[in-house]
Amino acid sequence: MIIKVSIAEKSFGDNILYENLQFEVHPREKVGLVGRNGTGKTTLLHMLTGEDTDFDGDIKLKRGTIMVGSRQEHHGYDEHTVLEYVLQDLPDYARLKHIIDTYPATMAQSKTKMQTYADALDRFSQLGFFEVEGDIINALAAYQITESQANLPLKNLSGGQKRLVELVKVQRSRADLALIDEPTNHMDYVAKRAFIKWFKGADEAIIVISHDRDVLRAVDRIIEIRDGEALSFPGNYDDYLRINASKTVSQVNEYGVQQRRISNLRDNIVRFQRLKERSRDPGTIKRFKGQEMKARADLAKLDGQAAPSFWIDRDSVGDLNEKMSTAYQKHKAKNIRVQTNSVKDSSVQLLAEVDNLSLGYGNTPLFEGISWQIRDGDRLRLHGRNGAGKSTLLNALVARAEGQPLPSTLFSGTVSVEPEIKIGIYEQEIAAEYLPMTLKAAIEQSFMAKGVKIGETKVRQLLSDYLFNPATDGDAPINRLSGGQKARFQLI
Repeated sequence: MIIKVSIAEKSFGDNILYENLQFEVHPREKVGLVGRNGTGKTTLLHMLTGEDTDFDGDIKLKRGTIMVGSRQEHHGYDEHTVLEYVLQDLPDYARLKHIIDTYPATMAQSKTKMQTYADALDRFSQLGFFEVEGDIINALAAYQITESQANLPLKNLSGGQKRLVELVKVQRSRADLALIDEPTNHMDYVAKRAFIKWFKGADEAIIVISHDRDVLRAVDRIIEIRDGEALSFPGNYDDYLRINASKTVSQVNEYGVQQRRISNLRDNIVRFQRLKERSRDPGTIKRFKGQEMKARADLAKLDGQAAPSFWIDRDSVGDLNEKMSTAYQKHKAKNIRVQTNSVKDSSVQLLAEVDNLSLGYGNTPLFEGISWQIRDGDRLRLHGRNGAGKSTLLNALVARAEGQPLPSTLFSGTVSVEPEIKIGIYEQEIAAEYLPMTLKAAIEQSFMAKGVKIGETKVRQLLSDYLFNPATDGDAPINRLSGGQKARFQLI
């Protein structure tokens, strides 16, 4: 065992996130952490790293265990160079480097300091930190992040490139336990392939949060967070889907029986009341009253049980018989409901067009000869390597729509958008201005920024459609939301 987690309770206000959540992870074990949005996967990682200590329970690490985690957001680190960012997060690097750099000037009269300095040198060497900057630059180069980029501020990288920096940081940390949150978000297909290759052969034990089936097919075990508990499934994601489908079918059957039992008890209560009222014999009245009270007690016990969450993947649902499929559809967990404008004729209006376009920075084009159009109702996918210019192209469209200068260099061609077009943007990272706002205020601000009116009723409807609780979640600060909840705010 490398880590043992026992959480009696974790709450946010009146909302109980975990209750009696327990699991262990063993050396070199690769664990996929899954669960529906809002179940607290990212929160759990913050608890494991010690960033969140507001819970009732215990997290035990094996003595001497080195743990490292990845970040999804990089606010506050934008001005650090890429190299500085990786170095400062390497376990023990900053402390050892400080001793090596500062102690020689003051340690001559202190045997304790001299010993500390000697121990630090030895440990620094054991961890390979004397060559670490070259190692990091070489590792970044393998992911098409050049040495010059490694010495520029982190803010200069795309979202996908920042993911690669996180991967290099985790790999170079040589930790015993790595906690990785959505590693392949914004990664291109080549980088993802490299990540999975490393993942499979890594010496570290790894807990990974991911919605990427390719990643989850490489794990040894799935832990699902559901109804406040940690459910363990041996094998990879395909094994989990098979086992989960079988268990869920059984649970839906049991839940259906329970609901029929509740309905029968309610009918019995009414029937025993009427029989009691019609009876004249004291013994008979007493008997019916006793049966009524028992039925009420049984009903209260069943009504007090929270409804379980039912979820089966789409393929497994297709394999269900008609009766079971109907039962599952009736009781399944709620999904996000996206409402968009319907378009009858997708060829009516041209929204945006690029023609023979070449963009880049300085004297270097990222791409050239790009041409396409997009009209009402169209769906268009930009496919390419990290750093190939996908975000640069989208930023050019936004600049044109807002009447601003292009943030990149235009080498050739044109970018044009329909006048007064409104563009909704799913950012790779939430804008820092939203982080201190409440969810309700952030939704209102995002609409106002686009010149779209929004009222209290619309805000509450959006919260409900995107699986938030309209009564309580609107007052939650954005910076306290989980990764999944932040993603749902982005979609809104």
